Amino acid sequence: MAAALCAALFTAAAVTVALRHGAPLAPERAALHWSTTHRGEPLRSLARALTTTGTGPIPYALALLAGLLAAGRGTFPHRLRAALFSVLFLAAGQALRYGLMELIARPRPPAADWAATATGHSFPSGHATTSALTAGILAWAILRRTGPGRGLTWCALPALWAAGVGLTRVYLGVHWAGDVLAGWLLAATLLPLALLLLAPLATPHRPESLPSP
Repeated sequence: MAAALCAALFTAAAVTVALRHGAPLAPERAALHWSTTHRGEPLRSLARALTTTGTGPIPYALALLAGLLAAGRGTFPHRLRAALFSVLFLAAGQALRYGLMELIARPRPPAADWAATATGHSFPSGHATTSALTAGILAWAILRRTGPGRGLTWCALPALWAAGVGLTRVYLGVHWAGDVLAGWLLAATLLPLALLLLAPLATPHRPESLPSP
């Protein structure tokens, strides 16, 4: 139900952006204006450093780690399957996000307001989608390995990382706030499917015991 709700909200956001031909809403303009007037150091440098972790090899390394954690103490082939699935799912999520970005083709904020480099269209944010997908898989793997007690504390770390990456995209002026929100909604839509498929792969197959003679 949560995934369906997020899918509906993402669709509504995409339709709104398409009908407005990418024109930002008033809250998005206000967020961009705030970011351009609050870019002092060291926040700007910290934001640039954090935003680089939302794409490239770091999310894939974390997805690989999530698969290994989820599989626990299974055999090496078993852990490898779970790890490879996590990586492939992240790649598939990125591919879907890229297709939607090209389809909607929303322009980014004016380049004069950028405090970092960016390429491609704006909706949905790739950094926000990728980091949220990675954080979701990693948090699930942590809970699976440690249980809800200690696990909830450790899950806060990937959640805060993903939230921080998304917010830096608005702070640095390379995305509208709606792009980041849409990236989070897209990730929340895809994550239940990933966990549904990953759970059997992360569960060791125990050989059935033979009946005693």
